[in-house]
Parts: sequence; structure tokens; C-alpha cells
Amino acid sequence: MKNDFRIGVDAGGTFTDFVLAEKTGDVHLFKAPSTPEDGTLAIANGLQQIADQFDRPIEDIIQACDLCINGTTVALNALIQMKGVKVGLLCTAGHEDSVEIRLGHKEEGHRYDASYPPAPQIATRDRRFPIRGRILADGTEHEPLNEQDILDAIKVLKEKDIQAVAISFVWSIRNTQHEQRAKQLIEQHMPDVFVCCGSDVYPQIKEYTRTSTTLVNAYLSPVMASYVHKIDDYFKALGAEQPVRYFQSNGGLAVGEIMRERAVNAINSGPASAPQAGLYIASPFGIDDIITVDMGGTSFDITMAKSGRTSLNRDIDFLRNRIGVPMIHVETLGAGGGSIGHVNTFGMLEVGPQSAGATPGPACYGKGGEQPTVTDANLVLGYLQPNAVLGGSVTLDKDKAVQAVQTHIADPLKIDLAHAAFGISAIVNQNMSNAIRRITIEKGYDPRDFALVCAGGAGGMHIIALAEEMGIGTILIPKIASCLCAFGQIISDIKYNYLATQMMILAPEANLQELNATLQGLEEEGVQKLLEDGFTDEDISIERTMEMRYVGQVHECNVLIPNGKLDAESVQTILESFHQRHKELYTYDERDSKVELVNIEVAVIGKISKPQLPTLAPQQGDISQAQIDSREMLFDQSYDWIDTPIYDGEQFGAGAVVTGPALIQEPTTTLVIKDGWQAQLHETGTYKLTRAA
Repeated sequence: MKNDFRIGVDAGGTFTDFVLAEKTGDVHLFKAPSTPEDGTLAIANGLQQIADQFDRPIEDIIQACDLCINGTTVALNALIQMKGVKVGLLCTAGHEDSVEIRLGHKEEGHRYDASYPPAPQIATRDRRFPIRGRILADGTEHEPLNEQDILDAIKVLKEKDIQAVAISFVWSIRNTQHEQRAKQLIEQHMPDVFVCCGSDVYPQIKEYTRTSTTLVNAYLSPVMASYVHKIDDYFKALGAEQPVRYFQSNGGLAVGEIMRERAVNAINSGPASAPQAGLYIASPFGIDDIITVDMGGTSFDITMAKSGRTSLNRDIDFLRNRIGVPMIHVETLGAGGGSIGHVNTFGMLEVGPQSAGATPGPACYGKGGEQPTVTDANLVLGYLQPNAVLGGSVTLDKDKAVQAVQTHIADPLKIDLAHAAFGISAIVNQNMSNAIRRITIEKGYDPRDFALVCAGGAGGMHIIALAEEMGIGTILIPKIASCLCAFGQIISDIKYNYLATQMMILAPEANLQELNATLQGLEEEGVQKLLEDGFTDEDISIERTMEMRYVGQVHECNVLIPNGKLDAESVQTILESFHQRHKELYTYDERDSKVELVNIEVAVIGKISKPQLPTLAPQQGDISQAQIDSREMLFDQSYDWIDTPIYDGEQFGAGAVVTGPALIQEPTTTLVIKDGWQAQLHETGTYKLTRAA
């Protein structure tokens, strides 16, 4: 860090988290209720808390920051709620329905479900316009672009009050002239409309994926641009010396200018920082295989890193929209502290995906919510302290929690209060365990080979139950768990991804001249961008990947490849990596079959200095001096209430060991230690939970 401070802001559905790192190594956490109607209101609230604690004006603190980093759910929420802008699509004549045909089938899990409805369309049929003109697969022009078709479309686009236009022509990745000319005409006749081209947004083969990705980008970019302008102006007014950096779905940072044009890169902006933070937390323990779980107020997010590398998704169906650009693989479900428990029409207890959110929130918040949530159940089970204050603004009312669980769950099911509350907790735990299986077992990984890293204010109350269900023996819970994603932002690097299609048979004897030239061109473009951002050559690193398949296959495997000029020896290394990855995913390889290269990707990374975690003083004396209370709690289906000691985590030193059953209270999170487990505090401020000897 160059300056006194670095600040990360993570705007979630319920709370907006703030992490302020000092140059000295101290890390401070703050929370403010989220304000979806205007994100700057929550930011102003959090910054005022920081100013009050440091007794310095907000302007002084911001001017003393080397970086102000923002992770946001603006794009994600707009996509979830279908509240983007009105979009029109210009496409090659005859391909107007490719986004509706998709790939000839429904998403996985619904392929044979006749009752599953069609996906909602970002550009409805009356807003999709056929444009004559054709580029062939080799990049030659088969039919000239018909500009009159574009002018005719512009007339209708104006009549329909279109706010954004997506342009996606067949084989535009081989020759961009038609798309770029169409963009010029749109900008000339509709200067206030956002325009983007498929060859810019997703310059790789696969027409449907490219068109869908471009539509999503057009749908969200004006929304994101409005948010970015507001945030940038707010921080400029406070005297920020550096532009605000925004967290991207690919796990890196970018300036606002990039985010305004490529909102599709911001869909997982918030949770995408979790694996970087998890790896940073796990590093002192020598652990580089981690599953990071983040249980906040609204959602439960899961990410994974294997051998120190985060898991990236490409070409996926996200909220029923096909997206091709690289995204940190985040499995998300409605299983946060605000998830509502309810009795369904079959008389069975369900939890989520509906959430009480920040407003009105769980019943125990006393803000008008009446439905029982996971937070209410945890309060009834004794895990949360009655009358405790959350996020500096919410006081927990146990009576309201008891009333909600009793009225809406216990009475309808004719069970007692304890069974009802434990049922809510058990069901949400099972939902979360199933999601962990989707990101591990279904991807060819054994979860028992990983450590669980716990994030989110609610995660510490459920994490041991998840570990027991998955057979995981090591859990890491940092003191900063409730703001782990915001911490992940302040330790992340600047990252730009560049894509291209390069179809060829990959073999040691192949002509590699064109491939090397393409890789070099992508790298030079990214390096130049980072040099303009103020980085030096020493701060820049490059990662390359290839999408490959056996000839005749439909699906590709993504493989990391070496840097530098490729030759016969490096190609042999790449082929070996491909065979191994194919076997991991599909249980077999075909070493005698030809391998086809389809797409290439270059990630250009500008490394920033990392703030250091503080070093705790060693534990002095017995941990009993940190016990502040005891309370009856319910941990399992024996339904025996156990008088459980409660410890103040701030009174522990490095090396302190707590054996369950116990509860550890930290300022912004709570750790439930079940019988048979123990927690040991590391000097970096992370609890390591393992089975008790």
C-alpha cells in the first residue's frame, strides 16, 4: 500500500460491507443497511461510521486512500428482476430467432420437461431486425451489407423508444466490418442510445452464445453506467485521487469506463472476490484447495479454488441467459439469514428462496416483517443474543422471532417451537449442502479434499453442520468473515480478459505462426491498457488458456497453457494437460484422437500491493477469562437444550483453543462450535476448526 488506507465496499442485498485496511496492517469492518434505490446513501452511511471512528472528516480519509474499490449487485439485480433497459437487436437475416431457438433444447435439468416455460427474451420478436449481408467463415464478404435495412430498422427503433442496441452478425469474429458499419449508423442516427457489437463483447465462435452475451450487455450497460457515474462523481466530490475501481466477474478490478461499456462483466461483481480472499486467508495454513461459502442476509454464495487457482465459468446459462465471457464460478441460492421459512401447499416445511431482505427484514428486526426467517430460527435456538445490535442499526427482538416461528411454522405443522426452529435450520443447511455438491462433485472434485472457508455474518452458525454433511474436516473462519468479499476486493489485482477464436488441429507438427501472432496481439493490447493505467512492466503478468476438444466433440475443455512463443515441445505439454483435464471431467481420454483448438483467452493482470493482516499477540492464561455468559442452545435432533458457554472473541490471543459445545461472539459474526469440534485462533486472526481429539 502506498497511502494510509485502502477501502473496499461490497453492496449486498441486505447490508453494504466496508473494509478499511491501514498501512500498518490493521483491518476495520463496518456495515450499513443497503439502499438499492441509491447506492451512494449506504456508502455515505458507512463512510460516516469510518469518519466517526477515526475522528477525521470523510474527505480526509478518502484522500488518504490509495484505492477505493466497489463491488456491486446492480447488474445482477437488474438481470434477476428483469429491470434492464429496452433493447433492440440487429442480426443477420434469417437468424432473428436464434436466441429463442437457443441450441435446440432447454437448460440442463429441464430438457425433457414439457411444462417448463420458454426463457423470457431481452429483445422480443418485434425488436429483432434482420439485416442482409453475409460474412463467411474465412472472413470474406459473400454479400455486401444492406445499409437500407439498417436505416429501416432505425426508424422502428426510434418509434419503440429503444435505449440500447445489440448487433450480432454471423461470422463477425472473422471480419468485423459489417458490425462496425452498423454501429456507426446507429450512433449517427441515435446518438443517445447505447450500442455494442458481438465481435467486441464476445469475439469467439458460437453464434448463439455471442448474440445472447451481447444482448445481456446491452440490457445492463445503461443501468450500470448510471450507477458508475453516480459512484464516480460521489468519490470525486470527496477528493479521491485515484478513480474508483470496480470488481468484475472475472475476479479482477477495472475502472468505471470499462464497466460502463461491459456491464456483462459485472454480473457477479460482489461474490466473485470471495475465492481470492479465501486463498489469502488459507495461505498461512499451507492450504490451497478451498471452498468458500458466504452466507449473508439474502443469499448463499459458493466459490471454489483448486491448487490456488479460482474456478472460472465460461459459456453458461445464467438466470436463463447464455453468457460466454469468463466469470468466477459462483453457485448462488436463496439461503441467507433473511430466507423465509414457510409451509407449502403439500404441508411441508420449505426455506427460501424468498427473502425478507433488508426491508422489512426478519421478524426479529422489528421493522414490520412477520414471516419467520433463518435469523429468527437462530435466535430461537439460542445462537444469537437477544437484544444484540447488528450492523449498528438493528436490535434483535426474540419475542417477535418466537411469535413468527410459532405462528407460521409450529402451529400449522402441529409441532413444538424447538422442532420448528431446528427444522428451519436443518432444511437451509441441506439446501446449502446440495449447492456445494453442485460446484464440487458434479464438476469432478471430492469436497473432502478441500477446506471450507466461512464468510458472511450468518455463516459461522451453520458452517460445522455443512462440514459434517460434506465430510470436510477443516474449516477456516476469519474474524473478518462478515466482510470477506469486501476484503477480497482490496487484495485483488487489475485484470482484463481478451478472447479470440483460433480453430486448428493442435499437434507438434502444426504451423503455429498464426496462433503465436494472435496470442501476441491480445497480450500487447492488454499490456498497453495496463501501462496506460500506470502499471510498469514488472507489475504485469499474463495467463493464457485454450478451449480444446477431440475432433467431432461438441463440448470443449479449458486448459492453462505456458507463456512465450509456442513450439512443438510446448504443444506436447498442452496436449498432455488437455488429456488429463478431459479425464478428470469425463473419466476417460482419447490419446490417439486428434485434438482441435477452438478458442483462446489471454488474461492480462496488473498486480497491486496487498495489505497485510495484523498479527495477534499470544494467548495469555486460560480462556475462561474470555467467557462472558452462557445460554441454553439446541444443536441436534436430540432436542436437548445445553447450557453453553459464550466467549468474547476479542479477548482471545493467538493459540487460544475453544472446545465445543461453545459459542464465540465476534463484533460482526458468531461462531457456533458443536460438540466434537474445536476452534484454534491463528495469529492472523483466523479460527481453524477441526474435529476435537
